[in-house]
Amino acid sequence: MAQKREKTPRKKTGSTRTKKNRLTTADIERFKQILLEKRREIIGNVNEMEDETLKKSRLDATGDLSSMPIHMADIGTDNYEQEFALGLMDSERKLLREIDEALQRIEQGTYGICEGTGEPIAKARLEANPWAKYSVEYARMLEQGLVTEQGEPEPEENSS
Repeated sequence: MAQKREKTPRKKTGSTRTKKNRLTTADIERFKQILLEKRREIIGNVNEMEDETLKKSRLDATGDLSSMPIHMADIGTDNYEQEFALGLMDSERKLLREIDEALQRIEQGTYGICEGTGEPIAKARLEANPWAKYSVEYARMLEQGLVTEQGEPEPEENSS
């Protein structure tokens, strides 16, 4: 009979742990609002960067009304600023794709579930990164190259 008493608390602890990690409907709705707000912010940032950096001529950007040729150093600076803005916009677009994928997971009912393990993603991770599709442990394994994004082990190199 002592053995049965030991097993019962373990089961309750396990189910409590699972319930803690499960997201409620209210949690999911809150994360959806956070994702939508972040999406609006990124779209605004990208549009602003495009307007300020890529669509303005040098004359508009500097207010230079002179018809004198532009100095080579100024051209280099302008090119650097455009490339920097393009890099930021690319990064923002990647984040936008991740947010869109998270919103799609909400619609499909799979939000908050690790795509690598099928286990719930910790709420704390979703608070920090609402578009997360992997648990911390699985993301760490991805970074270390222990698994691929599809959840398959990395192929070993043959030394043939």
